[in-house]
Amino acid sequence: MANTKSAKKMIRKIARRAEIRSARKSRIATFLRRAEEACRGGKRKEAEEAFLKAQSEIMRGASRKIMHKNRAARMVSSLARRVQSLR
Repeated sequence: MANTKSAKKMIRKIARRAEIRSARKSRIATFLRRAEEACRGGKRKEAEEAFLKAQSEIMRGASRKIMHKNRAARMVSSLARRVQSLR
């Protein structure tokens, strides 16, 4: 347990950041799932639109340190391949 005033404040800050990070991760997962569902359904136009939104959200997460930039790049790349396979 934290003893000093600054340590107690850090606990509060960490809890607040964890909540924000969790929400952002969930948002990324939602956009990713929508794009993948469109790909599985074979809906090309819908998949391309969902891909653009997911790509934006993934890269935003990388820039805000929610995930590593290389992981984000891999996610976007693999999603792009799945969308391209619908053509």
